[in-house]
Amino acid sequence: MAADLLLDRAIATPLGVVGMVILFATWKSKSGKFEYLAPLGWVLTGLYFFNDAWFYASKEDIILTVMSGLTLPGAIAISVWERRVTEESDAKALRWFRGAVSVAGLPYILIAHVPILNVLAIWFVAWQSAAFLSFAGGSKVTLGDTYARPANGEEVLWESWEGNKWFLTEEMSEYSFHTELLVNGEPIFINFVLACTAIQSIIIFVGAISVLEVDWRKRVRALFIALSLIHILNLFRNAGLIWLQMGYPNWNWMNMSIFEFGHSYASRFVSLFAMFLLALVLFEMLPQMHKHVLRLLRPLGFAPKLRK
Repeated sequence: MAADLLLDRAIATPLGVVGMVILFATWKSKSGKFEYLAPLGWVLTGLYFFNDAWFYASKEDIILTVMSGLTLPGAIAISVWERRVTEESDAKALRWFRGAVSVAGLPYILIAHVPILNVLAIWFVAWQSAAFLSFAGGSKVTLGDTYARPANGEEVLWESWEGNKWFLTEEMSEYSFHTELLVNGEPIFINFVLACTAIQSIIIFVGAISVLEVDWRKRVRALFIALSLIHILNLFRNAGLIWLQMGYPNWNWMNMSIFEFGHSYASRFVSLFAMFLLALVLFEMLPQMHKHVLRLLRPLGFAPKLRK
């Protein structure tokens, strides 16, 4: 078992998949005969995300450590609520949340654990970010080599990596696969990884919108707006971080380069604010989703009292 994880990923990942499959089944079932399994699905899913808290703590990433650390207590609280729910509106909100988490989580696990999909996602966004920056900045930004980084060993070229490219069967490091960027043919020591694709933000909105019980045309329209905006904003974010590193290579604050500060703190704050604004727009387009979110926030005291 890895020292920086509560459970080995070979154990945690299958448990997480089982949990999300349970949540999906209980959301999809119209008869309600699987409802009693929903609390187990929440606990297993929460454990999967909670497992990474130790990893982020070892990297001194406070934000992700706290967010991961809250997933299991939150999942347990929801599982208790599932057993005690009495109001029909609360039950509908919980059922929507099951579908949203499972429809978002299962594709993410698939992409994260199928190396070829992981690398294709990196190439897709990295190429567009490089093309945008080349067009706007004058310098020729291109993609360099792609590397695989095993947990116990040196990184190797993607083409030379002997691991299974269709399903991840070995322990990998934090950034399993990455593609380097070149400016005028020279490396600038910035690499694209899966997190740079904004796949996490995209699948959250895919899950939240696609499982709503509203007209399919409304869902398609909302998905088009959400995914287009997230992708475009992410391209601006990536290009901006690269431009800052190119323009201010010697900038340093608290032992952080301008790229590290922008990537770890500034861009995260801006991204969260942008996601908040996007959610407000979607709430106007999809009142049902807004209603579900308010229902789920009510036990925390963050939502106003709902009218019947």
